Amino acid sequence: MRYFIELSYNGKNYHGWQIQPDVISVQEKLNNAISTILQQDIQVVGAGRTDTGVHASQMFAHFDSDKKLEKQIIFKLNSILPNDIFIQDFYRVDDEKHVRFDALSRSYEYKIWLGRNPFLLDFSWQIHSQKPDVLLMNKAAKLLLEYTDFQCFSKVKTDVYTYNCDVTEAFWKANNNELTFYITANRFLRNMVRAIVGTLLDVGLGKISVEDFRKVIESKNRSNAGLSVPAKGLFLTNIKY
Repeated sequence: MRYFIELSYNGKNYHGWQIQPDVISVQEKLNNAISTILQQDIQVVGAGRTDTGVHASQMFAHFDSDKKLEKQIIFKLNSILPNDIFIQDFYRVDDEKHVRFDALSRSYEYKIWLGRNPFLLDFSWQIHSQKPDVLLMNKAAKLLLEYTDFQCFSKVKTDVYTYNCDVTEAFWKANNNELTFYITANRFLRNMVRAIVGTLLDVGLGKISVEDFRKVIESKNRSNAGLSVPAKGLFLTNIKY
C-alpha cells in the first residue's frame, strides 16, 4: 500500500532533502523514523530536492508498506523526529500515485530583509544596501512567463534531461522592510530560484536593465546571470497534485 506524508522542516541543520554520504539530510531522518515505527526498512521518495539550508513549509513524500496504517502514525512520528521536522498529515493513496511525477506545480518564496533583524537571521537574507526598485524587479520577473528554457539559471554541473520549465507566476511583494519573491512552475532546476532572485536584485539595484535581464535568459549561459543568493531565505511553500 502506498502512503503520502505531508511535512514541513527547517532546513538550517540539513544538507538538503536528499540522502548523501557522511552528511545529515531530511530524507535520512524520515527514513529512520518511519522504519523505526513500522519495524521494517522504509525508503521514502520526495516530491523534490531542496538544497542545503533551504526550508519547506510544505513538502510531500511517499513510501510503500504492507501494513494498514492509521492517522495515529502522525503522532508517533512527530514524537521521535527532530523538532525541526514536523509531519502535518498522512494519506492512503492509489498504488500508482507518485509524489514527484504526479505533482502539477511547485511554489517557492524567497525572503529578503532590508536591514538587520536578529530574529530572522535563519529565515531571510539580510541586506544593508540601498532599497531595490520593486517595480523594476516585477517588470523583469514578468519576462520569466515568456520563456521556457532557463539554462542560464541552472547549476552548470547538473544531470537533467531538459532545462525547460513552465513558470506560471513570478512576482515580488514589499511589506515594510521585508521583500518576498513568489514563483510557481511545474518544475525547477537546481539552484534556479536563488539564481533568479540574485539576477532580479541586479535589476532592482540598477546594475542591469530589464532588457538586460531578457538577454540573460536568452543567452542560456549561467555566467551571465547574477549571484546565487543564500539558501536560508528560500522556502518550498506549496505542491499541487
